[in-house]
Amino acid sequence: MSTLRDRADAAAQVFVDDLDAPVPSADDAHHLLRVLRLRDGEVVLASDGAGSWRRCEVRRGGLEPIGPVVLDAPAASPIAVWLPALKGDRAEWAVAKLTELGVDEIGLLACERGSVRPDAVGAARVLARWRRVAREAAAQSRRARLPELLGPRDVAAAVAAGARRCDLDGALGVRGGETLLVGPEGGWSDAERGGREESVSLADTVLRTETAAVTAAVLLASVRRSARHDAGLEAQ
Repeated sequence: MSTLRDRADAAAQVFVDDLDAPVPSADDAHHLLRVLRLRDGEVVLASDGAGSWRRCEVRRGGLEPIGPVVLDAPAASPIAVWLPALKGDRAEWAVAKLTELGVDEIGLLACERGSVRPDAVGAARVLARWRRVAREAAAQSRRARLPELLGPRDVAAAVAAGARRCDLDGALGVRGGETLLVGPEGGWSDAERGGREESVSLADTVLRTETAAVTAAVLLASVRRSARHDAGLEAQ
């Protein structure tokens, strides 16, 4: 069985359409051969983005499979973080970090006090950028399964679907396998904010939106990892 260490030792990872005949995109090929300057015989991981991957070697400018196709099972307790669009590249930075941390679902949250409130066309563009960022971050972090990028969705709809808000005076802690909502820097509106007993506290200080999103992801991933560790000990 290949370990994460084995995968980290590969020179790079790319996403391809067909693992039986892995052909990197033009951009990925340029990155492998011109930026990283990989040579014949160096190992590259090829993944389909849906959990399957295999080891390949660079051969004559292409990729040649050298190992079996491996399937990484989906997470037993999926975790999700939803956040609003932000000015500049701060949201994209957060999306990259959420992807690296193993978040399974990243959502675009429509907030009344958001500094960026895109229309339908703008939201589609935001999600397209987020998907590109997530793809690059997944390759860097050796994720074989790309996160789902969803939205836009307003706060009420997200809460109705089972999500919980993060708030300054939230009374609740993070539990495993859940969806957390991170608000804009203007804070939740009165209509969006629920009771203290319905929200989650992330820190003892005021966090920027992108910091709160990453903090939520770290806590969710930690709870999930601890539960997996405890289950493994019980199985022994």
